[in-house]
Amino acid sequence: MLIARLIADPDTLGDNLALAMELIEARGWDVAGAGMLEFCTNVLELELVEGDPAQVRAILDQCFPDSDLLLSNQPFSVPNLFVSDMDSTMIGQECIDELADFAGLKDRIAAITERAMQGELDFESALRERVGLLKDLPEAAIRQCLDERIRPMPGARTLVSTLKARGCHTVLVTGGFHSFADPVAEMLGFDRVVGNRLGLHDGVLTGGLVGGIVDSSVKKKVLLEETERLGADVVSLATGDGANDIPMIEAASFGLAYRAKPKARAAADGWIDRGDLTAILDLLGIARSDWVFD
Repeated sequence: MLIARLIADPDTLGDNLALAMELIEARGWDVAGAGMLEFCTNVLELELVEGDPAQVRAILDQCFPDSDLLLSNQPFSVPNLFVSDMDSTMIGQECIDELADFAGLKDRIAAITERAMQGELDFESALRERVGLLKDLPEAAIRQCLDERIRPMPGARTLVSTLKARGCHTVLVTGGFHSFADPVAEMLGFDRVVGNRLGLHDGVLTGGLVGGIVDSSVKKKVLLEETERLGADVVSLATGDGANDIPMIEAASFGLAYRAKPKARAAADGWIDRGDLTAILDLLGIARSDWVFD
């Protein structure tokens, strides 16, 4: 059985649902049920007896533009583990791009960042190239950037707090830097942080990195290690927006692409294109009366 939950424009929901059911049934798949969730009345749930997940996703994407969606072949439940990317997912910025602005290099570095997130460049070489361009930038620019530029995505605090209140272990894993990720994790309430470390000497950036690189393989490894540590029957949720998030998204029980690049969106079990991060709580079926607002 496949279960799809989605949030879409209520004014066109009925017509678009009829079209979606027609297209699904034309492929020989039976729709066992369709209706709004009792405790999340803005969420439509569809149950299919069978169906190819990729094709069902494509149909729902076609019929419900600008929607939030999660497709699953298992019953929905609150995850025991939440692993999330940081830049452009939990916060609204790309930290290295904002930091580059203090060196007068934002446009140059942002162009490399965009290509890396689209999956057009090797992540590690692109990261090292960008960090190298920041050589001799004062360490004080990091604190200034944090204070002036870095802001949480709408709904980020509520998402993390609500999941934690229900016993979920939360991990922020980023191809960015601990200098940013540690304060962001503290602000949002994450239990663990995994990231890269900028080289510093005498109060300035060296243009290098300290230790290993957190890339797509490390993000997936973190999710799998945490899953194993938490034990059998762990339900995991992963969110991200770029190509380096794809292995982690694919390895999770529920992999969601948040306002994502095309490759990441195509690899996920669903996407958040319409709402803020609290849409994830709606799709999981957590009633708003149970949300934790900080």
